[in-house]
Amino acid sequence: MEGLVCKESKGWCIQLIKAAVLGSPINHSLSPLLHTIAYAELGLESDYSRIEVKSGELAGFLETCDSSWTGFSLTMPLKEEVLSCSTDISEIAVRIRSANTLVRTGDGLSATSTDISGFTHALTANTADARGEVLIIGAGGTARAVAAACDGVATRISVMNRSPSRIEAIANCVQLSELAFISWDESEIFDKADLIISTTPEGASDSLIDFFPSRPTSLFFDVLYKPWPTKVCAAWAARGGQIIDGLDLLIHQGIDQVAMFSQLSFDRSSMATLMRRHGLKALESST
Repeated sequence: MEGLVCKESKGWCIQLIKAAVLGSPINHSLSPLLHTIAYAELGLESDYSRIEVKSGELAGFLETCDSSWTGFSLTMPLKEEVLSCSTDISEIAVRIRSANTLVRTGDGLSATSTDISGFTHALTANTADARGEVLIIGAGGTARAVAAACDGVATRISVMNRSPSRIEAIANCVQLSELAFISWDESEIFDKADLIISTTPEGASDSLIDFFPSRPTSLFFDVLYKPWPTKVCAAWAARGGQIIDGLDLLIHQGIDQVAMFSQLSFDRSSMATLMRRHGLKALESST
């Protein structure tokens, strides 16, 4: 199969997945653990590592990589930078101006995003959806993916952000739902929204905790899993609200990458359960 390197051992073919997660900082990433567990479950040999690649360094790094690499997972700050490093970019990655995946296609690497499908599958796995009023906190690359995932499902998408320069990019991701931009101090939105998604870097949403309802009835989804648990997730849950944590997003966007890298189909629910069990153990042991 394309993208896999076969080695002969004891008369049968072991398919080697050679991949890595790239970004900075990268030491906290659970992707190597989750991917390695998934490939082992599929009966595949793998070498999945984490590699520190800082902003401005991606093109140079990719030039050093030969065709033995199956693909790469990308995290901050490379999701936007990668679009200038690949000539084969999926339509959805172009739309959200972000890609979290590079996969071997012939002699090159194709850029795409599994953030949108990962977000949708994480909602579904928690018997939730994006219908009604959606609040997105932040307006970066992950926010654009979330907005695209909610578009056409949500009646209204409100984006709470501090940077006017990001408005045009996220507006291009919403074509069907009503879209509004609100300021950081519009606290009443937390009582109105059916689904709230925090897409900001670590600690950036913590100042909003004082605006949380005393008895929230909506669902709060934090895309982060470090620190564990995040302050906003802990605060929402302490008030009795339902949460989805960033581990679920990592798992479901990772499952789609595993399918691309392995070119195999498998049961998503069973794989997600397996990956979450190991992911939780790793997170709980690190706190």
